[in-house]
Parts: sequence; structure tokens; C-alpha cells
Amino acid sequence: MDFVTLLGFAAAILTTLAFVPQLIQIMKTKSTKDISLLTFSGFTVGVFLWLVYGILTNALPVIAANIVTLILAILILFYKIKYK
Repeated sequence: MDFVTLLGFAAAILTTLAFVPQLIQIMKTKSTKDISLLTFSGFTVGVFLWLVYGILTNALPVIAANIVTLILAILILFYKIKYK
């Protein structure tokens, strides 16, 4: 694996894991009052588009990061709606 791909995977891991504490906090407190539904919906659509881009360009770090991030974002949106 070349340096650029490793760099992509490092970025993917760090940016994706950044959402895990937020999801854990939401699940513990059952509160999403400080999360904007509009902003997070836009973010989730953007993550989906990055996933499509990664698939079309065969960019494995982009695909891997955005699959996991999309799952985390969908869960956060689910809880945002559930705990409204």
C-alpha cells in the first residue's frame, strides 16, 4: 500500500471516529437538542455523495470512511427524530 493510500486511511479513521463520542453521548442522555436537524441532514447527504464518489473513483479510503460515517450519521439522525 502506498503512502497516499495510507494517508487516506489515517484521515478516514480519525474523521470517522470523531462521531462515535457524539453517538454515545446521545444514547446515554437521550438528548439531541443541541444538534441541528437541517445541518446534520445536509451533512448526511454529503457523506452519501462522498460515498458515491469513492465508489465511482474506486478510492478505497473514501469508500471505507464514508460507509462507516454514513451509518453513524444515520443513527444520529434517527435519534434526533426519536428524541425530539
